[in-house]
Amino acid sequence: MALLFTATPAIKRAVASINALEPSKFPLLLTRITQKLHLKDDRTFSEEEETKLQDALALTAGDLELVLQTLEFFLQQAAYHAAKPAVFTQQLQQLDMDEDKVKTVVEAWTSSGREVVQRLRQRTLNPKQLEDINWRLSLQMAQATQVKMKMPNAMFELAVKNENTDTREKIRMEFTHDELYKFYNQLETIQKQLDSLS
Repeated sequence: MALLFTATPAIKRAVASINALEPSKFPLLLTRITQKLHLKDDRTFSEEEETKLQDALALTAGDLELVLQTLEFFLQQAAYHAAKPAVFTQQLQQLDMDEDKVKTVVEAWTSSGREVVQRLRQRTLNPKQLEDINWRLSLQMAQATQVKMKMPNAMFELAVKNENTDTREKIRMEFTHDELYKFYNQLETIQKQLDSLS
């Protein structure tokens, strides 16, 4: 069984703060975290909400941040390892988390784990995504210095959308026959590696 977490001093401090949380407010905190877990750059709570949470949970700003980061980490690890509830329970217990808190975390994972994993799978590493490809072939028949020649050229225009800013840009590329053939072979290699992963 893979070890999901190591009891570092920061995790121990976070678990102590989690254990001290009021049981009625803890599930609501977890629900919000699971809803936002797949969003890369978004904070789980706004600054205003975090200020209210500090008061409601009786935590300092630093402790609240540590608790949120640790709970996010626990759920991300569970998603990455596709942790079974029994394994997840055991690993959280080994961190000396109170039984009621363990039960609440595992219930949150059980009820929304599949959805969290799906959303994380759809999350991209690069915000720029290819939307469309246009291409054109041309044949250069002559130059000022050379009358008879046949030089094929492929021109590509890639329409790319930035998911973060919702802007679009066009990237233009030009290939000779040899360059295009080399590029094609590289794409074939990438495709084989992707096929081997799936």
